[in-house]
Amino acid sequence: MNILTLILFVVGLALLIVGAELLVRGASRLAAAVGVSPLVIGLTIVAFGTSAPEMAVSSVSALNGAADIAVGNVVGSNIFNVLFILGASALITPLIVAQQLVRLDVPIMIGVSMLALVFIADGVLNQLEGTTLFAGIIAYTVFLAVQSLRERNAQVKAEYEQEFSEKPKGTGGVLLNLGLIAFGLIALVIGSRWLVDGAVAIARAVGVGEMVIGLTIVAAGTSLPEVATSILASIRGERDIAVGNVVGSNIFNLLAVLGMAGLIAPQGLTISPSVLRLDIWVMIAVAIACLPIFFTGLKITRWEGALFLLYYAAYTAYLIFDATNNPALPVFSNVMLLFLVPLTVLTLAVTVFQEIHARRRLPTTAA
Repeated sequence: MNILTLILFVVGLALLIVGAELLVRGASRLAAAVGVSPLVIGLTIVAFGTSAPEMAVSSVSALNGAADIAVGNVVGSNIFNVLFILGASALITPLIVAQQLVRLDVPIMIGVSMLALVFIADGVLNQLEGTTLFAGIIAYTVFLAVQSLRERNAQVKAEYEQEFSEKPKGTGGVLLNLGLIAFGLIALVIGSRWLVDGAVAIARAVGVGEMVIGLTIVAAGTSLPEVATSILASIRGERDIAVGNVVGSNIFNLLAVLGMAGLIAPQGLTISPSVLRLDIWVMIAVAIACLPIFFTGLKITRWEGALFLLYYAAYTAYLIFDATNNPALPVFSNVMLLFLVPLTVLTLAVTVFQEIHARRRLPTTAA
């Protein structure tokens, strides 16, 4: 592996981040200038815009026949978003969870995760299945837009200003915003191609499979916009945005990113056996774990954030041990499966039971 490969990878990653930022800024300002509700902008363009790098990388990978990176990027990003981003954000300050996330968005995230498993269970995500997933993001976006119409105008303005720290622009900057969108798209296309080429070269040079690279380095790299958004939101006290951004991005990754990759891949996406054996199940388990953690107190506490980070470290260690045939892998796996995972499940079950019991006693106590 030469220095040019690393430069290609790093520059590609930088272009992805810059391109996503330009695209989100330009599109949101343009939409506000022509009268689209800023709340719709926040729920769609902003949340989905942070997943633009995943869309670019997986689409380019699908067209180039690098199915492992296309799929690993989506699955790895969803795992990274919950375990690392929410974990790190919650360590900074406990995160507030909106009731809508528990009632609607997290169940949707779990549902589309299950649907993705059903589609790839035969080892291939074909074009019809990709189209079905992509149709789901259209329906979800329309639903969000309809829901946003019920918001008051003051709330709409507050949402925009909270996301961008500024008031919606007038129509005078339309050309500038179109330019930002164009430059953002160009940067995404070029950056994604360089990142994928660099990742494939690195994987071949160090003898690690493309799937492992996709699940770790590429997934973490393309999730940097979500990292910045959620951690900055938690630092600024906008703790509900930190959680909503992650859940919305995960839904977008499964429906739009994976759907588009399956749709445009000439022969569909071939799914690696390792994904079906482990990674897709980890992604689903992480999605399901959000429900009891979010439900208890409608917040993510620091200890729960630390738990998320611990599991991400353990998952990454497993991937490295497995890829390098490390002799410590059997012992590590047994500790995880026989001790840590059961202990976590038991702890969450007890916490949920206590929360339900406390909520049932609340009306009586108030009386």
